[in-house]
Order: sequence, then C-alpha cells, then structure tokens
Amino acid sequence: MNRALPAVRLRVPTHEDAFVWHRIFDDPDVMEFHGGKAAELSVYEELTARQRRHDAERGYCLWTLLDESGQVMGFTGAQPWERDWGPKGEIEIGWRLGREHWGKGYVTAAARQTLERMRAAGVPGVVAMVDARNSRSIAVTRRLGMRLAETFTTSASERAGHCYRLNL
Repeated sequence: MNRALPAVRLRVPTHEDAFVWHRIFDDPDVMEFHGGKAAELSVYEELTARQRRHDAERGYCLWTLLDESGQVMGFTGAQPWERDWGPKGEIEIGWRLGREHWGKGYVTAAARQTLERMRAAGVPGVVAMVDARNSRSIAVTRRLGMRLAETFTTSASERAGHCYRLNL
C-alpha cells in the first residue's frame, strides 16, 4: 500500500536541539541498534555543534527533523563516514527518530528530502550503514531505492552491518 507521506521540515541543528535529542533518544527501543542507551548530554552538544560545522562547510549535515507543527522528532541527514571500518570517506545518510513518531512515514519523507539536497549539493552517491537486524531501517533503504552492496562486521559490537548504496 502506498500512502501519502507526512509533511516534514529539516533544519540545521541548534544548540537547544542537543537537549531535545538527548531526551527523545533516552529510550532503549530507539537506541537498540546504537549501543542500547542514550549518550551523555555532552555527546549531543558536540554532535549538534559538529553538524552546524558540516552544514557551513559542506552544505549538508544531520538535520533536525521537525513535524508540521515544528516539534522536534529526531534527525535525518548525511555526513562523511569516518570510522576506520566500512565505507570510509563516503557520504552516509542516516536517521534517528523518537519512538512516538515511528511507523508514520516521517523517516522516509525526510530521507527523500535528504537525497534531494544531496543531489543539489553535487554528491554523486550515498551509503546507509544499517545493523543487519534493524528491519525498520532496512525497509527505509528499500523505499529509497537503495541496494545492499556489502556486509561488514562492526568493530565495537562484532555484529553484522549492511551497507546500502544509491547513486544519485
């Protein structure tokens, strides 16, 4: 079934978004594939500051994801993959959403906007690194037209991670 996607807005993260991200990601379900628990507030403060730098320098970042009313739901966007395993140096798209917003099409709508912005920025292709057990995110990659390209074993958790690719 194809349903209409909800309206979403992406904006460069503010310092205040660090507090909201910390609160909405403090949920074991949300963090199941990201270490199991929310990071300390200082990690989100550094993350939002780094995303502001990415946007200023590159024209893209992990943007704050807002619903129609302006409520912060999480983030969606892109940044270079900087780990020493996986698709190092490639541009990864990613998303994380507060639990109450799951299953409503927000991530797909926001990820499509991200792809449009990446094309406009001249990025030739993107990857999405997804825990092999994360069926929700795998479904998003499929809706975006991404294809499974490689499987990696993550260095920290020793779990299988899928690398999905899309040429823009």
